[in-house]
Amino acid sequence: MSRLEVLAAQSPVDFDFDIISCSPSLSTTIPRDKTLVNAIANGLLSSAPHVLPGHDTASGLVLGKGDARVDDDVTIPGLPPLLRGHPDIHLRNGVMNAYELAAAGEVDAEKAFFVADLSYVYRQHLRWKANLPEIEPFYAVKCNPDPYVLRLLAALGTGFDCASMGEISQVAAINIDPSRIIFANPCKAASFIRSAAKSGVDMMTFDNTDELYKIARVNPSAKLVVRILTDDSKSLCRLGLKFGAPLVSVPGLLAKARELQLDVIGVSFHVGSGCYDSSAFADAVKRARSAFDMGKEAGYEFNLLDVGGGFEDGSFETTASILKDAISQHFPNRRDIRIIAEPGRYYVSKAFSLAANVIARRAPPALERGSQDVDVDPEQPSVMYYINDGVYGSFNCILFDHQAPQPHVLSLGGSFHVPASVPLRASSVWGPTCDSIDCVCAVTQLPETLQVGDWLAFENMGAYTMCAASQFNGFEVSTVMYTAGGGADAAEVRAVLRERGQ
Repeated sequence: MSRLEVLAAQSPVDFDFDIISCSPSLSTTIPRDKTLVNAIANGLLSSAPHVLPGHDTASGLVLGKGDARVDDDVTIPGLPPLLRGHPDIHLRNGVMNAYELAAAGEVDAEKAFFVADLSYVYRQHLRWKANLPEIEPFYAVKCNPDPYVLRLLAALGTGFDCASMGEISQVAAINIDPSRIIFANPCKAASFIRSAAKSGVDMMTFDNTDELYKIARVNPSAKLVVRILTDDSKSLCRLGLKFGAPLVSVPGLLAKARELQLDVIGVSFHVGSGCYDSSAFADAVKRARSAFDMGKEAGYEFNLLDVGGGFEDGSFETTASILKDAISQHFPNRRDIRIIAEPGRYYVSKAFSLAANVIARRAPPALERGSQDVDVDPEQPSVMYYINDGVYGSFNCILFDHQAPQPHVLSLGGSFHVPASVPLRASSVWGPTCDSIDCVCAVTQLPETLQVGDWLAFENMGAYTMCAASQFNGFEVSTVMYTAGGGADAAEVRAVLRERGQ
């Protein structure tokens, strides 16, 4: 009998407190309905078919009814249902559903999946408005173009930073006013500029002379923003390697823009994606002030300052304080200046979690025989686990975004409870493809008893993950389950989506 079929429990499991202890991130504000929790948990451990009300056969996800499951009053055509409840509950629900589908012989039953908590995105927006009330957020679509995220942010009144015609089309499809879109790619295809103009998107960035000639030829009525080079040496992704005009070249660019009769309305900068030194924003604002002065000398009256992205969740309040002080110092009279920003990962990084199934395992023969006296270096991985998502899929963030995701055990031996006393062993985690670079974790500590069929979870998987996932080797991109959350914010999320007309 396969591992997935061994689900019988010897006795009911009481999850009155264990469901919290095995998941430190689970908020204690979740309704502690012992009957519901134990019904869910023991449904996984029961050999009888586990059936929850409602079954979405298209997505392969179990859906429920009422407050604990699916939100009946928010329905967006073409999108999965919006569930209710804490995301950890839906991670477990997805695992239970996978066991059920595997028992029924479903192909790819154990497929990896995301759970997205839209209430986190909502709270991040409130946090932004509280700390940077003068600055309009223009969400960086490239970070995560998830349709629910875009709709929620649109309903909250954000703008959108788009880097391609595809992104502009995706945002336009949810009826965003073109004035809330900036085409923030300094090097654009002429056909994209032309198509953007037809969509009413005229605000766009530039950082070189050739771009000015191109825009003058294709859309001479564009509203241009000169992107200047800043110090991005303290960021995970140094965008200055590719974009940004040095200040010394700005006067010449503005002179050329005047010669071509183009309308330059402001200045933008980007300190780099994932900036870990908030002082970089102060220096960038100082440079932007110089560029504003250069604009005045060239005959322009700039009215837009775009402070770009790079905002990190952990340092947000510090960054906001430094940024506000710098703006007040260098732009004391800003009554006629519109200030925008391009946050991306700030909104979504922690909103998405990923569950992946252990599909294979390699261990030394001594470990396979159950011997505890294995002569291995305890700091070096002695067991290799293979999961069904990897660097060619959702974990491309390892290669492209310099991330180092770490797993925690979601289910072990058919149980969601992982006792603290379980011995750990240095292990490595690998993706499912046949490429040797497909390594998710080179070294991590996992329980010795972890086996094929168990599940791992990865947090903070919302930024630069699924947006760049491929289907290399024929592996499908992981699907997403959505919840409005389990706290007081859940009702606000649903209300905002409903008010916008869904």
